[in-house]
Amino acid sequence: MKLVIRGGRVIDPASNLDAIKDVYIDQGEIVAVESAGAGGLAPDCREILAEGKLVVPGLIDMHTHLREPGYEYKETIATGCQAAARGGFTSIACMANTDPVNDNRAVTEYILRQARLAGGVNVFPIGAISQGLAGKELAEMGELKDAGAVAVSDDGRPVMNGQLMRRALEYTKAFDLPVISHCEDLNLSAGGVMNEGPVSTRLGLPPISKAAEEAMVARDLILAELTHGRLHIAHVSCAGSVELIRQAKARGINVSCETAPQYFSLTDEDIGEFNTLCKVNPPLRGREDVEAIKAGLKDGTIDAIASDHAPHEPDAKEVEFVNAASGMLGLETALALTLKLVHESTLTINQAIAKLTVNPARVLGIPKGTLAVGADADIAIIDMDKEWVVDVNKFASSSKNSPFDGWKVKGVADMTLINGEAI
Repeated sequence: MKLVIRGGRVIDPASNLDAIKDVYIDQGEIVAVESAGAGGLAPDCREILAEGKLVVPGLIDMHTHLREPGYEYKETIATGCQAAARGGFTSIACMANTDPVNDNRAVTEYILRQARLAGGVNVFPIGAISQGLAGKELAEMGELKDAGAVAVSDDGRPVMNGQLMRRALEYTKAFDLPVISHCEDLNLSAGGVMNEGPVSTRLGLPPISKAAEEAMVARDLILAELTHGRLHIAHVSCAGSVELIRQAKARGINVSCETAPQYFSLTDEDIGEFNTLCKVNPPLRGREDVEAIKAGLKDGTIDAIASDHAPHEPDAKEVEFVNAASGMLGLETALALTLKLVHESTLTINQAIAKLTVNPARVLGIPKGTLAVGADADIAIIDMDKEWVVDVNKFASSSKNSPFDGWKVKGVADMTLINGEAI
């Protein structure tokens, strides 16, 4: 099938391209990107008109929880992929905290098989750092890489053992795998359920100091400098972490990092009167941290924006705040919340698209995130000015745990294509 996407504003940060262009696709690949109206139309060529829209590489979410195997009552690979496509994502990397844990070839291959059955979105499994996420023995990382894993992470559980993290950073160099760190010192966060500050005091909830994140960020940066391993820090949430990473990059340490939309869209004040939909890990922080996250995104300290999509069934959230599960949905709102940074002039549109495409692709080492000739025709067509109201009842995800329900936002993926096919 031949296809041309005509007259859109083509933004491809990987190629430093931002212009009105026509994108030609043949047999699932991009074969030409030409000035609008310059090329002819073959007799068997289908046409998509994109005037007034953005045409960008399919978005990449490098931090998704698909829950399968083991927690299919929260989400399945199929419903997670549908949610991703609705959000403009064509590639997602799923975390290892499933049941059984993705710490071996069999689980990795199962995830990839289920993704093929679901069809559409590309799924890239992330294997575990440690066996069973127990933090005691390294998982078989070579086996995981051979089976299809693109990174390793014990996300949801920090690697408390510094020697084990050192060995992980050393061992993964042989396989060119990034180590994705959930930075939390459990001794500092023990028993806490929200950010330490005036709001936790008012609500009488056990607090989590920002030092719990910052101390582990500092440790892992030191280990990355020692080992020259590839360190990626997940869901950065506070000002101190941003500054530590900024300084580490200036020293030449091989580190990248991400944040999630909740950390530049919400503060701990949004918990209000014990709103469990706002319970996440790391917790929502204060206004000064939100501003630091935005500054880190703007100056390039923070490389990527990831959804940290964490679906939960209603019973996991409809309990007391201290007993509620941590996490919120993200795949279907991440684009609009990121575009809010563009509308308020925190980021340029090129910066925003880079943090959702080429930057996560480079961190994960996957051949995605570009509209260059020869690339897979994974594309999102975006109307960045279209207003809509978030309605969790219309989500493709199996779960509905989003604090953004009812928000009026601007920017939507009008069409998501995989290999040139609209999904």
